[in-house]
Amino acid sequence: MGALILDASVVIGLLDRADAHHARAVDDVETADRDRRPLWVPASAHGEALVAFARADRVSDARDAIAAMGIAVAPITAAIAEAAAGLRARHDALRLPDAIALASARELDGELLTYDDRLAKLAGDTS
Repeated sequence: MGALILDASVVIGLLDRADAHHARAVDDVETADRDRRPLWVPASAHGEALVAFARADRVSDARDAIAAMGIAVAPITAAIAEAAAGLRARHDALRLPDAIALASARELDGELLTYDDRLAKLAGDTS
């Protein structure tokens, strides 16, 4: 089993106990940890997940929590940016942050975990 690439929806679920996906996110990450799967969040999704914390001037708290869960931030490399551009060009409804998450999963030879049904379907259908 390869790496598990976390979309912003998963990281937000992990960080916000009031989020509808909190319990599911915790379960999914604990399962990945038991399976010894590396956990990555694309830098763009990391930024998305931190917006509410930035508004509350608590980015360092969120950053520390993410690191404590063993989640590494994947940089947006040229290869990821180019793959994301190709995905975005082929799928008009795909937002660039979602294209980056999909491209990151492919470049890191991992599986994308998202709670966005549209993105999950696209992740299974795109080439």
